[in-house]
Amino acid sequence: MSKFKFRLATLLRLRESARDQRRSQLAEAYQAEEAIVEQRRQLSADLADLMRQCRDAAGPGELDLDRLLVARRYEVTLRAEQRDLAEKHEAVRAEVDRRRLALVEANRSVRVLELLRDRQLAQHRETERIRQIKELDEVAGRCRREEVEP
Repeated sequence: MSKFKFRLATLLRLRESARDQRRSQLAEAYQAEEAIVEQRRQLSADLADLMRQCRDAAGPGELDLDRLLVARRYEVTLRAEQRDLAEKHEAVRAEVDRRRLALVEANRSVRVLELLRDRQLAQHRETERIRQIKELDEVAGRCRREEVEP
């Protein structure tokens, strides 16, 4: 039986490599998104803590205006950071979607070549099977002729 050789094996390996690269790029984008989500969580916790401190400072008793003014400035800073992180998160989400689509396309191109390889392998096996049957028929025919002609 002759050995099957897929003529596009090199292209298949290149596309698999590209797919693996797209997969790792998508993983990096997911990590970046997770980092931003964690920063947003931390920022929300900081803001909630600041609001609690302001409520405590504005409670009954002496009012510390300097403390409230500093807290208000810090709140403005935190809210600006929240807006920046929201914008970054949207940009990273778009990048994640773009990379996900690139991975889907890379998977599709690999799958096309794999299907072609599988089809060619099946065709090769069928051709080899037919060739072997013909050989066996020839051998059987020779044996019959030898039995009849002695």
